Amino acid sequence: MSAWTKKLTKTIENIIFWSRWLQAPLYLGLIAALGVYAYYFFVELHHLVTGTGIQSEYDVMLVVLGLIDVVMIANLLIMVIIGGYETFVSRLKLDDHPDQPEWLSHVSAGVLKIKLSTAIISISSIHLLKTFIHASDPSTALPQENWVAQVVIHMTFIISALAMAYTDKLMYQSALLAREEH
Repeated sequence: MSAWTKKLTKTIENIIFWSRWLQAPLYLGLIAALGVYAYYFFVELHHLVTGTGIQSEYDVMLVVLGLIDVVMIANLLIMVIIGGYETFVSRLKLDDHPDQPEWLSHVSAGVLKIKLSTAIISISSIHLLKTFIHASDPSTALPQENWVAQVVIHMTFIISALAMAYTDKLMYQSALLAREEH
């Protein structure tokens, strides 16, 4: 390999490695989306508090489920922002920070996928619960085919998460075996 080819190869490798920083603005965008969700949460919380005594228990339950949904989506965003940045862009160097999330110390692409799929299943569960609660009110009830579609989608999320967890387990076991052989 000539000196020129080696230099070209090294330059291409550096560009490819640097390209991970193109994700940083995407994570900043997700932080902005998190801000929008925080604003939405407080708007809904304000409606809940100011409607105390006026709203039915049914309405309160739906608003609270909506608040839980917002919190779960915010948790999902945090996992993607912090975990994705840590895994794919750069280390955060938070080893001595007292508020470092416990899961961040062992974040990997596999762990992140499992945590994200668990969060998505939780969010789907909230939406499914809201659909079943709405079923008791004919004015807000969805057609039965929508229920079926939501259940099928929810089950697909669960099966996908189980498949990812099983695949991750197999990959982990293979890595352990490879280490033992060397």
